Amino acid sequence: MAPLLDEVREVARGWRWGRRPLVPRSAEPFSPPPEPREFPTEWARTPVGRAARAAIQRFALRPLVWSETDPRVHGLDHLDGLRGPVVFVANHSSHLDAPLILCSLPERWRRRTAVGAAADYFFDVWWRAAGTALVFNAFPVERSGGRRLSDTPWRLLREGWSIVVFPEGTRSQDGWVGRFRPGVARLCAGANVPAVPVAIRGSFAAMPRGRGWPLPGRFPVSVRYGPPLFPEPGEGTRAFMDRLSDAVARLWDEDRHDWWAAQVRAARGRTPPPAGPSGPRWLRVWEATRPLPRPRTRPRVWS
Repeated sequence: MAPLLDEVREVARGWRWGRRPLVPRSAEPFSPPPEPREFPTEWARTPVGRAARAAIQRFALRPLVWSETDPRVHGLDHLDGLRGPVVFVANHSSHLDAPLILCSLPERWRRRTAVGAAADYFFDVWWRAAGTALVFNAFPVERSGGRRLSDTPWRLLREGWSIVVFPEGTRSQDGWVGRFRPGVARLCAGANVPAVPVAIRGSFAAMPRGRGWPLPGRFPVSVRYGPPLFPEPGEGTRAFMDRLSDAVARLWDEDRHDWWAAQVRAARGRTPPPAGPSGPRWLRVWEATRPLPRPRTRPRVWS
């Protein structure tokens, strides 16, 4: 019995367990860099994968997110009459953001929407990659900018899939909106598809960076959709990216105050940027984790 246990321990020490590299650590400085490989996600968009994902999102993911937070969704009327595919462009400050977008979309949009997820985080281990691809219809995105893994986003748009993109490239460190990268503008212009801006507020307070589960108390969260923006003929990438950034800023202003005041400020060119207050990081985090005000009247369960 003892020799058998020794052999099991030896195998366990040598087993890769999902992410252990084959190259010894002492030889890593002298080994060539590994070839970039993309985790296959096409299987998650097969009829079986789509049926499983629809059931998971409807009966598990949405009830879970809606029971742990208090979401309020606005602006879905901007999707009425709009035909896909589109690129949903949202700010990013929490792991709640992708579930909030997917679960707030109408069924006809949700079943044909994929999410871009960080390749170095969600697709570094096979079991996490498989779960992310199945539940969120996610595909890997290289956020370091050093290499391009594939043309998956372009192919998905050509096949009629809408995609969710977070142009900041990573979650906000302090809960406020950072600088948008121009890749999403190139994607929209190259694929000739509109972008739908989305402003998410309150998700950082509900589940700040570093937490694996929302804070207790059902923090209020707001998901606000704006009118689609189409690339104009001859418009440069930076100009279109600036329009997208301004659209998200207007949605933030509208969510913090009201629609009319936000429109007036936008017409005067005085929309406040959602970059947060100036000051030390602790102050910015303090302000970002301030819970959103709850509505005076609770929405009715049955309507």
